[in-house]
Amino acid sequence: MIKDLMSMKAKLDPGAPKPQQIASVLEQEIRSGVLGFGDRLQSESELVRRFSVSRNTLRKGLEELNSRGLITTKVGIGSFVTFNGKTIEDVSGWSKALAEVGAKTQTTILRIEVLQDADLAEQLKIDNPFFIAVDRLRSLTPDQTPISLERSRLPLLPELESVPLRGLKAGSLHETLREAGLITTHGEEWAGVEMLSAEDADLLKRAPGLAFLRTSRLARCADGRPIEYVVSLLDPSHFALHLEF
Repeated sequence: MIKDLMSMKAKLDPGAPKPQQIASVLEQEIRSGVLGFGDRLQSESELVRRFSVSRNTLRKGLEELNSRGLITTKVGIGSFVTFNGKTIEDVSGWSKALAEVGAKTQTTILRIEVLQDADLAEQLKIDNPFFIAVDRLRSLTPDQTPISLERSRLPLLPELESVPLRGLKAGSLHETLREAGLITTHGEEWAGVEMLSAEDADLLKRAPGLAFLRTSRLARCADGRPIEYVVSLLDPSHFALHLEF
């Protein structure tokens, strides 16, 4: 299948933007059965060569295809967080993703404020040391058992300057970023184990020193700008890291 697709040099309609052309070609292949349900798309490198476009243009095309509901994009390369053994497809945000795997949760926003973090700015290789801090606690309902603590840091971009004053759109960070035109197309994620500090243990209603899964995720938009760096502490009785290769 992959070889057959690689041999097809895509003919793009010069009258439409290239991302839309790419999405339309792939949509036709999906709807016609050339690509079956559950099939993986070719790799980014293969698609870049096939369509003769830049990587950023390709990613915009895949984003368009995703918005049409025809593909799901797993951010990261072969590593995905699971909840109770089910992979979380978090392209639409964690609240929706958890609901889709059967988890009934409630999100409590602990804070939204601007802070200065020169070390993080240096780590992300950006000049502006100011970030919007968005801290959230997720709990299972109806018993209100906390299952995750998420600390997001958003570079203080012009598109987001009003967020500390008006809050999140519909209580969702994903929707807030999307409304600002900041849509994740790629990024990186790291995972490890962290022993809960006294402060985090109090928030999560656990004993200090208990081991939790710790993930650090850097999300970037199509032009490569960092748009969110989030550190999450996840209850290992529910969450795990699943690897595919």
